[in-house]
Amino acid sequence: MEIVATEFKDLFVFNPKILEDERGYFFESYSRRTLLKAGIDLNFIQDNQSCSKRGVLRGLHYQIAPYPQTKLVRVLSGRILDVVVDLRKEEKTFGKYFSIELSSENNRQLLVPKGFAHGFITLSDQAVVFYKCDEYYYPNAEQGLHYSDPAIDIDWGMDKADFILSEKDKKNPTLANANLNFK
Repeated sequence: MEIVATEFKDLFVFNPKILEDERGYFFESYSRRTLLKAGIDLNFIQDNQSCSKRGVLRGLHYQIAPYPQTKLVRVLSGRILDVVVDLRKEEKTFGKYFSIELSSENNRQLLVPKGFAHGFITLSDQAVVFYKCDEYYYPNAEQGLHYSDPAIDIDWGMDKADFILSEKDKKNPTLANANLNFK
């Protein structure tokens, strides 16, 4: 597995080494040993999976202290545009976003560290998204960031008229009004 650093501190893209033959393919999707060799020491304790139809936008979500989460996100079927926003005030990338297409074809994964809001939009007819977390889900720690905050200006790669959002995600605050208690 190739681990690629981004311009954002602790935000990595994982590109698997895919072995293919006449039977199909094989790749290692997770190896604690590989991450440790790269200086990434995480203990994943919860796996989550969602299935969404085209246009579903989930996010942007995060958890505050004392339960912030690191996530390792991948797509089992379909395609998504995965988006993260840096909410760490001390970083030069604060308020900036990073996006990447994750799919069952490219098998890339995104390691989203604590202090980022995370969301995605489904680009294919359907997508199954799987992610590992290093902290349990706590409803009282759950927070959100508005998907169309003009201060961040995320390009979701799709017309906003086609978005399908939960009522909760429609009401998330902008960055200026978000609870950013990560310490």
